[in-house]
Amino acid sequence: MKIGIICDDYWHPGKLIKEGLEPLGKQGFQLDYTQHASEWSRAWMDQQDVVVLAKSNQVSATDTTPWLTEEIQLQFQSYVEQGKGLLVLHAGTVGYRDEPVFFELVGGVFQHHPAACSVTIVHKDETPWDKAHAQDFTVHDEHYFMEVIDDRIQVLMTSESEHGTQPAGWIREQGKGRVCVLTPGHLLSVLQMEEYQATIKQALKWCGGSDR
Repeated sequence: MKIGIICDDYWHPGKLIKEGLEPLGKQGFQLDYTQHASEWSRAWMDQQDVVVLAKSNQVSATDTTPWLTEEIQLQFQSYVEQGKGLLVLHAGTVGYRDEPVFFELVGGVFQHHPAACSVTIVHKDETPWDKAHAQDFTVHDEHYFMEVIDDRIQVLMTSESEHGTQPAGWIREQGKGRVCVLTPGHLLSVLQMEEYQATIKQALKWCGGSDR
């Protein structure tokens, strides 16, 4: 399965995302990274089975100009509706509240987070993948608080901390394609956790339609 990964912003360096996701390259996924927004193109996306957005709305780590224009939003929408998959990972939810096409496609965006703390990820019983690959776990991470469009998403897991409970993973389908959002993953230790790696792997397979 070909996976295109869009990453690198001020708070989430591309190097961290690469190190966090690289173990997936040993499990049958072909990983192709693009970091600077100028490197993005629809032609590049069309080469991928699933696109992972792990980048906030910034051109790069050194250029905080928003990159997701209305035209690019429509390209993401079209990419999914034509049958491809989109996995939005952690930073990929940040800075997109005022991008309506993307907000509705993804079904939710980042609002804020308290200081990093102990966060427990709890999987719901309703999941599109094997429950054996949906293990609960506790990490030291940023606890993302999200604004979601309830009637557009199916929540698969929640995040719990002293600050409350939030949706931490959900799925939705649009047209012929699929979208999944996973909010944990600010720290390399979280991305590399065996339990979270299993969740990301299953999300990629689902987004790519391997169960069809």
